[in-house]
Amino acid sequence: MQARAAVCRAFAAPLSIETIEVADPGPGEALIRTVACAICHSDIFYIDGAWGGELPAVFGHEAAGVVEAVGAGVTRLKPGDPVVVTLIRNCGFCPACAVGAPVFCEEVFPLDRQTPLTDRWGKPLVHGLRTGAFAERMVVDASQAVAIPDDMPLDVASLIACGVLTGLGAVVNTAQVEAGSSVVVIGCGGVGLNSVQGARLAGCDPVIAVDVAPAKLDVARAFGATHAIDARTENVEERVKALTGGRKADWVFVTVGVRGAAEQAVGLMKRGGGTVLVGMPPSGVHATIDPGWLAADGQKIFGSKMGSARPVVDVPKIVALYRDGRLKLDELISGRYPLERINDALASSRSGAAVRNVIVFQDGP
Repeated sequence: MQARAAVCRAFAAPLSIETIEVADPGPGEALIRTVACAICHSDIFYIDGAWGGELPAVFGHEAAGVVEAVGAGVTRLKPGDPVVVTLIRNCGFCPACAVGAPVFCEEVFPLDRQTPLTDRWGKPLVHGLRTGAFAERMVVDASQAVAIPDDMPLDVASLIACGVLTGLGAVVNTAQVEAGSSVVVIGCGGVGLNSVQGARLAGCDPVIAVDVAPAKLDVARAFGATHAIDARTENVEERVKALTGGRKADWVFVTVGVRGAAEQAVGLMKRGGGTVLVGMPPSGVHATIDPGWLAADGQKIFGSKMGSARPVVDVPKIVALYRDGRLKLDELISGRYPLERINDALASSRSGAAVRNVIVFQDGP
């Protein structure tokens, strides 16, 4: 099946809109018509070559669409279903899946072995981040798609696929914060704002947002931060101490892949506190931490991949929170762009001016 896609052929170069071929879904797979795909900084890092990889590629992984066809053995999805599409493939049976950690599924899927995408001459294109959603059609493993209610706007639903799962999940799944905990969130982009929302929903107080952009701090307050610290002009550690009775924070969430952020976070958590590393920096970025102080103060450092999400459980919960008015999603969208303007959307996202830009495909719902 032919589709138009934004194809990256060189690192840090503009994406070109090309006609590609998308394979039919195989057993256990689904063909999905893409309606919306939000731009995540992971896509930008890959496009810029920050994590290496192979080209040419079709990126895009924060997506929502409508099921067009399913392969043999797929029973949870059917044609016509609106879905949120994540990059999390899971078999449901391996040791990781058996303990409720599908983000660490050990299975090697057919789509891991062979891309479903080729160019017009039949040459393979990398199935970027296991999704390839900067295209009009995508083929994914059925485990990556979760059906949602028909009345859920798909441009809004696309945000759930990564930014919301990751930021909210880091708080409620990875850290499992308790009500009344003091929380610091470093970075107020799309993921950070959802960590702020997660802390608010969990009943944390104070919820302290840290960023270098005053405008982002204003947004963080609207999403539930009780306090905001401008890291350019204020002593972050002293402010956090003052806001927590001198003890520092129970939990610190690092939602940006910025050099030095992890080291800063360790200095903001209290004795017995925890730091959760959520944002992923480019390869080669290192942090220096004194393990002796960690041991002496009984502190913890966690990594959080995709918010420790279980998509079939977490996506419906997030949709319900949104429909009940308890979770802000519409406000995360900075701009909507057609596929033809994807490079403008990427430039806006790369500059930090946008929370989330969304590519909206012309043949919408």
